[in-house]
Amino acid sequence: MTAPDSKKPWYRILYVQVLLAVAAGILVGCFYPDFGKALKPLGDAFIKLIKLIIAPIIFCTVVHGIASMGSLKKLGRIGGKSLLYFEVVSTLALFIGLLVVNIMKPGVGFNIDPATLDPSISQGYLQKAQALSTTDFLLNLIPQTFVGAFVSGDLLQVLLVSLLTALALSAMGTKGEPLLRGVAYASQLFFAVLHLIVKAAPIGAFGAMAFTVGSYGLASLNRLLALMASFYMTAGLFVVVVLGLIAWASGFSIFRFLAYIKEEIFLVLGTSSSETALPGMIEKMKRLGCSDSTVGLVIPTGYSFNLDGTNIYMAMAAVFLAQATNTPLDLRHQLSLLLVAMITSKGASGVTGAGFVTLAATLAVVPGVPVASLALLVGIDRFMSECRAITNLIGNGVATVVISRWEKEVSKATLNANLRQPQPLIGSGGGKG
Repeated sequence: MTAPDSKKPWYRILYVQVLLAVAAGILVGCFYPDFGKALKPLGDAFIKLIKLIIAPIIFCTVVHGIASMGSLKKLGRIGGKSLLYFEVVSTLALFIGLLVVNIMKPGVGFNIDPATLDPSISQGYLQKAQALSTTDFLLNLIPQTFVGAFVSGDLLQVLLVSLLTALALSAMGTKGEPLLRGVAYASQLFFAVLHLIVKAAPIGAFGAMAFTVGSYGLASLNRLLALMASFYMTAGLFVVVVLGLIAWASGFSIFRFLAYIKEEIFLVLGTSSSETALPGMIEKMKRLGCSDSTVGLVIPTGYSFNLDGTNIYMAMAAVFLAQATNTPLDLRHQLSLLLVAMITSKGASGVTGAGFVTLAATLAVVPGVPVASLALLVGIDRFMSECRAITNLIGNGVATVVISRWEKEVSKATLNANLRQPQPLIGSGGGKG
């Protein structure tokens, strides 16, 4: 997404348009719920348009970044640092979620009898959750065909194909240089297409929000507001305190960073999916001075391995359901829940509802909490999804900048200057290869 233009009238600024569209969608959903439900295709169409461009952008970014890197040692170093960072921060998110839900106890007093809940409501999520086993997850990394990854849109499959292509180009030496230049030109083309698509973001956000409020209604929140408030507060504290301290240690302000990616944040708020902001985040991280190789590795893998918002949600939601159904969960059970959640959270992409599926997988493995109690959260999951997706988005952006700073790709002074006034992309998308 292009750098902000201070001379633009306020009504032509994208994030302002998206914010107004979200507000309009809420009003339409509240007062004209049937009409709001009918607007669902607007949100779905925009998300499909974004997904149309995600795979080729990731492919070009990763291939160009790694193939022009010239060092497999650097590739392994960045990959290792990324996975270490992801595991530490996402596990910390799980701990914080458990801590807050045990202190605030939002589910205590709900006194729900699981026998009175409709088990069929949670059955569909359980079936999806079965695909999250470790073996299936690993096998699913490999697409059926080379182009199959682009057809399915699976980010990890696209990343695998991109890595293999990049390594092959590197091995070709000078013979691969024309192909590498072609990838760079293709990247410019796909980003140009992206800039056309994002102009429709306000329409997509309006339709998605009108459908959400029209379908579930603000009244559906009632007793579940305590969980929502606890979750939003915890996610906010995680961003400001935990990610804020990480950003401070890396030489930049979390608040300035949030202002820098505000367009992407509002886009996710409207669509409830962090995938819609993925191409824009890739471009904006490059504008900060992060290299193609770092951006190409950290952003796509972070969408499956660094889901801070999803981890907070899973920890809080699981204990909330235990509290609501008067299911005792001692420290040992909660630690078991934590270990299971560390595994089931991996591989969940930024698609709307993925956090709910991983929660179903976690409850299916941890005995005690009735899986049927998932029915309690169905009505508010869409509202929770927005906070999950925004927290995941911010976490992956911070991770990219932090690892880029560790790699000394961008200085503190340059980073802060680019946060104030982003630089134009050079060639395939800036950064140092």
